[in-house]
Amino acid sequence: MEFLPWTLFTDLGLIALLLLLGTIIRAKVKLIQRIFLPASIIAGILGLALGPNGFNIIPFSGQIAAYPGILNAMIFGALPLISPKVEWRKISNRVGRMWSYSQIPLLFMWGAGLLFSLVLLNPIWNDLHAGFGLILAAGFVGGHGTAAAIGDAFSQYGWEGATSLAMTSATVGILSAILIGLVWIKRGSMKGDTKYLTSFDKLPKELKTGLIPQNSRKKTEVDTVSSMSVDPLIFHASLIIGIAFIAYYLSGVGMSILPNIAIPIFSVAFLIGLAVRKILSVTKTEDYFSKDLIGRISGGAADLLVAFGIASISLPVVVQYIVPLSILFAFGLFIAWFQFFVLSPRFFQEHWFERGIFTWGWTTGAVAMGIALLRIVDPDLKSNTLDDFGLAFIAIAPVELMIITLAPIMVVNSQSWLFITLTLGFTFIIMIIAMRNGWFRLQLNAKITKGAHEVSK
Repeated sequence: MEFLPWTLFTDLGLIALLLLLGTIIRAKVKLIQRIFLPASIIAGILGLALGPNGFNIIPFSGQIAAYPGILNAMIFGALPLISPKVEWRKISNRVGRMWSYSQIPLLFMWGAGLLFSLVLLNPIWNDLHAGFGLILAAGFVGGHGTAAAIGDAFSQYGWEGATSLAMTSATVGILSAILIGLVWIKRGSMKGDTKYLTSFDKLPKELKTGLIPQNSRKKTEVDTVSSMSVDPLIFHASLIIGIAFIAYYLSGVGMSILPNIAIPIFSVAFLIGLAVRKILSVTKTEDYFSKDLIGRISGGAADLLVAFGIASISLPVVVQYIVPLSILFAFGLFIAWFQFFVLSPRFFQEHWFERGIFTWGWTTGAVAMGIALLRIVDPDLKSNTLDDFGLAFIAIAPVELMIITLAPIMVVNSQSWLFITLTLGFTFIIMIIAMRNGWFRLQLNAKITKGAHEVSK
C-alpha cells in the first residue's frame, strides 16, 4: 500500500485512541491498578493484539515498525538539554557509591548476556544470530528506546527480526519489573525492610489510578516565548524535531562516506543535542527554553515509542525463538535479582531496599519503572535515591551510549569476544574501585542480611 501523509495521520490517530483507552483502563480497572501497568504498555498490547500482527482489526500501516527509530532520535536528542549541570568533582565525592553500584549491572548485563548466548544458546540453536545475546540488555537495562536503537542498527546489517525480539525483551522486562517488583515490595513492607512504607494497601490513590487531583499537581514552566510570535509548545517541539532531523541527515552522510558502518541516528542526535546545549549556553539563550516542557515532549515521544514498539512486534519471529528467548530472559532476571538482594545491601547500609528496588526497576524495565517502584516505597523521595542516581547517570550515560553504538558494529565485524572482554573487564575494575574506596563491603550486619534473605525467598 502506498504510504501517504494520511497514512501517517491514521497511524498516529489509532495509537492516540489506544493511549486514551489505556489511560481510561488504568483509571477504572482495579486489576490494572494493582499492577501499576502504564497506559503506553496497555495501548501497545492492544495494538499488538488487534493490529496486523494480531487479529488484524485495527488497520495500522506497514510502517509502524519504523516510528520507534524516529522517536528514539528525538528522545536522545533531548537528553542533553534536560540533564543537570554538575561538576565531576561533586559527582565523584557525593555519589561514587551509587555510580559504581549502577554502572556494574549495565556493563555486566551487556557482556554477560552476549557471553551466555554464545556459549550456551547459539551452539544449540544454530540459526540464532551472533548478536542474539545483546537482545537481553537492549530490552532490560535499555528499555524500548534502546531496543529500538539496537533493532534498527541490526536491521541495517540484515537481521530483520532484531527489532521484534528487542521490543519483546523490553516488554517482558517492564512486566517483570512491575509484577515481580510489587511482590517484593509487599514482602519487604511486611518484614520491615521498607523504611517509609508501613502498609502496601495505604498507597496514594493517584499512584494506582494514574489520575492526579488538582491539589497534587505540579506547575510546568511553559511560556518562555510569546504566543504572539510562536506557540511555546511548537517552539520547543521544533527544537527537538530539528535535532533529530539533522541527526538523520548527518547519519546518511556518514554512511555514504563509510558504507560498511551503520551510524546510529540516535547517537548522532545525542551529540547534536550536546552541541545545541553548548550553543545555547554561549549565546546566553538557555532561559528561553523550558527544561520542563522539553522533558514533557521527550516523555510523550517515549510513550508513543513504547506503544508503537509493542504493536509492531512480529509474533511469528518471537514464537520461532521463544525457547532461547525464555532462557535468556531468565538469566537476565537472575542478574537483576543478584544486584538487588546481594549487592544492594553490601553497597548501602541505609536505604538498601529503596535503592535496590529502584535499580531492580531500571535493570529489568526502564528508569521510569524504577521511579514508579521507588515512589511506592519512598513517596516523598527521602532516601535521595533519585538525586544520587541523577548525578551518577551523568557519568553513566556516555558509557551506555558508547555500548549501544558499538555493540552491533563489533558483533557484525566478528569482534564479539572483544566486546565481552571489555564490558566484563571494566565491570571487574569498577568493583575493585568500589572496594578500595569502601563503597562495597563483603560483610553485613545481621539485620540487613536477614532482611535481604527473607525478602528474596
